[in-house]
Amino acid sequence: MKIIAALTGLATAAFATIATAELPDLNGREVVVVTENAYPPLQFVEPGTGDAIGWEYDAMAEIAKRLNFALEYENISWDAMIPAVSEGQYDLGMTGITIRDDRKEKVDFSAPYMRSEMVMLVRGDEERFADAKSFAANEDLLMAAQPGTTPFYVGVYDVLDGNEQNPRIVTFETFGAGVQALRTGDVDLALTDSTAGNGYVTASNGGLKIVGDPLGTEDFGFIFPKGSDLVAPINAAIAAMKEDGTIDALNQKWFLDYKLGE
Repeated sequence: MKIIAALTGLATAAFATIATAELPDLNGREVVVVTENAYPPLQFVEPGTGDAIGWEYDAMAEIAKRLNFALEYENISWDAMIPAVSEGQYDLGMTGITIRDDRKEKVDFSAPYMRSEMVMLVRGDEERFADAKSFAANEDLLMAAQPGTTPFYVGVYDVLDGNEQNPRIVTFETFGAGVQALRTGDVDLALTDSTAGNGYVTASNGGLKIVGDPLGTEDFGFIFPKGSDLVAPINAAIAAMKEDGTIDALNQKWFLDYKLGE
């Protein structure tokens, strides 16, 4: 699995205790977190139970415990998330959001909590292309994309011709809808970061696979309204979780041990 997280090695229990003790205390304040619940294994609705679970939920619960704040969750579509957080409707947004300069004009980002590679997700029996160049060369092939996302822009500018209106790009409201279209043959490719891509491949029982070389890396961060006083405390908690091995443990649980759909 090609997940690259900015992590350090395991620290001692004594060091972890000290790092936690030095974190700010937010005195039980309520923090409203918005997410899309459509991006396994970071956050999604578990098949069979209907529970909202994932890496980010576990990480946020740990951050809340360390900083002493109360969590409330809301759900929103991806295209509305950044504007809503920017306007202060929510305290924090989480949904595998790539840290980008254009987004920094609207929201503040936390420090990166994960680094992932952009990959090409295709059907398991795909043989017409094996990389970005061969996909671009076949004008009959279509790509699924969620407007405004990093995969959309990588598809437009790094795979195709730089035309955001290219008819070969079929847009979907959610990433999951694009993957479903890929499964049914309505499109031939979905670009995604390796966190979600590997989750879908694992759950597909051979129905999906990843082809070609990675198309670059991206750092994920939580988003906040500009000037939020939550950024520094949450950055401190992320740093402590990297130092004491908590993020290592989350990666093990969600990217190696958890089997999506089981």
